[in-house]
Amino acid sequence: MLTDDFRAMELLGRTPYGRVSASRRALPFTTVTRHLVLDDGQLMLRLHRGYNYHQALDGSVVAYEADNVNCGTSDTWSVQFIGTARVVTPTPTERALFGPTPRLADAAPFDPVFLRIEPEFVTLHHLTDVPVHHHAHSA
Repeated sequence: MLTDDFRAMELLGRTPYGRVSASRRALPFTTVTRHLVLDDGQLMLRLHRGYNYHQALDGSVVAYEADNVNCGTSDTWSVQFIGTARVVTPTPTERALFGPTPRLADAAPFDPVFLRIEPEFVTLHHLTDVPVHHHAHSA
């Protein structure tokens, strides 16, 4: 991997969630997923089986993106990771590294499924002196 690729993987390791995108029946979709950066330079994702997204992702080229845009810092980064996803069974150690699963996904018990992505392209973007956005209304 190139130096920027190593830096991108290091940044991915700093944030636990990102978004995976692909197409399903020729229509694009994106979903939030938990990720791990593996020692071999690949990513492992954990998402809810009940969405059935893993069926469209398995064997497909996907785009994965994570960032620190909403962290309130003026120096932000975004990493895009493109590669082929495969459904896998994680080792007990890998499963433990993900930590606890969410309890529910859209009111259904969270049923984890795991995918591994081998990188074909890794892109890192930086924005400097990003104004920190303050919401006008509180929830």
